Amino acid sequence: MLPGSPLDPALPDGTVLARLARVDRSAYDVLTDTGHRRLPALPAPRDPLDAPTVGDWLAVTDTDVRCVLPRRTLLVRGASAGTSTAQPLAANVDVVLICAGLTGAPPVCRIERLLTLSWESGATPVVVLTKVDLCADVEAAVRAVLPHAPGAEVVTVSAANRDVDALRPYVVDGATIALLGSSGAGKSTLVNALAGTDVMATGDIRQVDGKGRHTTSHRELVVLPNRAVVVDTPGLRGVALHGAEDGLSRAFSELEELAAACRFADCGHDSEPGCAITASIESGDVPPARLDSWRKLHRELAFQARRTDARLRAEEKAKFKQRTKDYRSAIRP
Repeated sequence: MLPGSPLDPALPDGTVLARLARVDRSAYDVLTDTGHRRLPALPAPRDPLDAPTVGDWLAVTDTDVRCVLPRRTLLVRGASAGTSTAQPLAANVDVVLICAGLTGAPPVCRIERLLTLSWESGATPVVVLTKVDLCADVEAAVRAVLPHAPGAEVVTVSAANRDVDALRPYVVDGATIALLGSSGAGKSTLVNALAGTDVMATGDIRQVDGKGRHTTSHRELVVLPNRAVVVDTPGLRGVALHGAEDGLSRAFSELEELAAACRFADCGHDSEPGCAITASIESGDVPPARLDSWRKLHRELAFQARRTDARLRAEEKAKFKQRTKDYRSAIRP
């Protein structure tokens, strides 16, 4: 039996259940109860979010993919090219492990961004501080991250030493786990530690800046010996958000609660009297950088929404012009 289960197990006649393990330009690697199959890719859909992605459940035959089954969760980021479209990263994920290597100060801004993306997907995020064997003060690193990860557990591991016990409660039979983080965060090493053997290639990090090479060049689904499923992803240099208003509220839940207690409903959280957020910052309960990150991500989502609306208006205008052209061609003698 394939680990996990689809949201809707109903299959078209003549098909079997499969899990999408890897997506190439013209073909998919899928896993079925009888083994691996290499099948032609489906045509590109109109909406990029409908494109099959790693972790999707499929109905397949021996020769083709018939359809993608409904998804429980979908991990999405904005397109790296800066357009208003989006890119699916993984589907039907239960837990997102946000990996950050402790080869320097914890990257709290990146963690906040990845938490926003993860909460929006519907999965449960866990912040994983890796490479603790290279950190002089692990407890201080954890304390630095905790204010930036409300509602998410923060754990520490040393994958190089196979010390990953903190993740055992999440890596269980049937669970699907996705790993996110920058290059050099130790994601592939972590997969190897969880598998108990080298299933993913790994590489060294640069001593100058603590960054690594892209040893993982594509998203790939790996089934672990305990039947948990892991999706390793390439290092994400740029992580744009896409329609992540709910995720932003979860990632900055303490600021959302404080904002509701401000004297004025339209409080700008700057110099207004009765602002609960500025009062918490002045008392030391909330780091000032936390408010800066919240504002920055809000601006990013607002800009993206305006850009998406402009794109949709342009598409509708183009369709209207084409219909008018077709009509004139049809009536022209």
